[in-house]
Amino acid sequence: MKTCSKCGYESEENQLKNGLAFCSVCIRFAPNNPEEIDRYISETISSPEVLDPLRKFSSFINFQQKKAMMKKASQGIPQSRPPFGYVYEKGKLIPAPNYREVEEIFEEFLNSNLSLNSLAKKRGFSVNGLKKILFNFTYLGKIKFNGQVHEGNHQAIVSPTLFNHVQNKLERLKIKKSN
Repeated sequence: MKTCSKCGYESEENQLKNGLAFCSVCIRFAPNNPEEIDRYISETISSPEVLDPLRKFSSFINFQQKKAMMKKASQGIPQSRPPFGYVYEKGKLIPAPNYREVEEIFEEFLNSNLSLNSLAKKRGFSVNGLKKILFNFTYLGKIKFNGQVHEGNHQAIVSPTLFNHVQNKLERLKIKKSN
């Protein structure tokens, strides 16, 4: 059970921001700047129950938003900014001018003995940035959302064979996806 640092509401669903737990209402107003957090927390709320109607409304809005996002994903529409190697053009995800670099990264990871750290430095990525590329289903022409994989309505950049070989190597090396 996590206690909201602002109002004292206890819930497993409270989220962390700047190392502090907040309920679904208080987190929406919590400043991003760590210097302003102390002032925000010091502005007390008489009792957490006062915010219950807002918590119910917030969970309803979150549910509706997630439902709409799941519908779009099932229609093959990406739910985020375009990954490296893609751009949006007229609302559609298309290969960017640098799209061939994505396949080169997959090939180089598969066919070399370079560590993730070395390959990331060579390609100008962080290790987590490189891992996001290597684990990303978008390059297969698919959309992964909420644990489900859907057929995308965009062009694949990497073949299923290459993608699967890379996934097998990542698994053999016990490399986990970054969150």
